[in-house]
Amino acid sequence: MADNYLKNMLGENEHIVFITRQHWLILLGKILAQIVLVVGLIVLVTLVWRIWQPHPLVPLAYLLVILPLLSLWQNVTVWKSRQYVVTDWRVIQISGIFSKEVMDTSLEKVNDVKLDQSFLGRLLDYGNLEILTGSESGVDRFICIGLPIHFKTAMLNAKEKLAHGQAGSGQRSAVDIAGPIEQLDNLRRQGLLTEEEFQQQKAQVLAKLTHTMPKG
Repeated sequence: MADNYLKNMLGENEHIVFITRQHWLILLGKILAQIVLVVGLIVLVTLVWRIWQPHPLVPLAYLLVILPLLSLWQNVTVWKSRQYVVTDWRVIQISGIFSKEVMDTSLEKVNDVKLDQSFLGRLLDYGNLEILTGSESGVDRFICIGLPIHFKTAMLNAKEKLAHGQAGSGQRSAVDIAGPIEQLDNLRRQGLLTEEEFQQQKAQVLAKLTHTMPKG
C-alpha cells in the first residue's frame, strides 16, 4: 500500500503498478542481535534480582532494555521506509525515515534488466536486480529485494505499454514526459536544485503535461 509521500510524488495520470521492499531476511539479519540482547538482559536482570541480589532497586536495570529496543525499532523503520516502486511511467527507489532520498528512472530509458537469484533466493523469493539505463549512472542496483520476478515482470510490462501508448488514457509520449524531467535531473546533479525542489518541480511538470495533453 502506497503512503502519502509516494502518492504526492505521482503525476496526475500516473499510477502505481507494483511495490516491494528488501526481503525480510535483510531485516532479520539486522534485528536478530537486538532480539538476543533484549532477551539476554531480561533473563540476566531477573536472575540477579530473584536469586543473587534481591534488592528493590535491581529492577531498574530493566531500563537497559530500552537501548536495544530503540535500535530494533530503527532497523524496522528503515527497512519499512525503503521502497522499490514501478509506476506506468518510471521506476522509483525511496529511502529514509525523516529525510527522504528518492531515485527514479523513466521506463523509456530502461535498456535491459538483469536478475540474479541464488538457490536460497529462489526458495524464499528474493534476489538482486540490475537495471541498465541510458542515464549517466548507467546501472540501478536493487539488492536482495522481495518478489524480484514480479517486480521485473511489472516493470517490463509497464515499459511495453508505455512504448505502445497504452499506459494511460490520452497519455503523452515518453519523450514529452522525460525531456523536462531530465532537464530538472541535470540541474539536481549540478547542485542547482535540492532533492526537495527537484521532486516539487517534477510533480509540477507532470501535472502541467497531463493538463495540456489532448483529450479522447
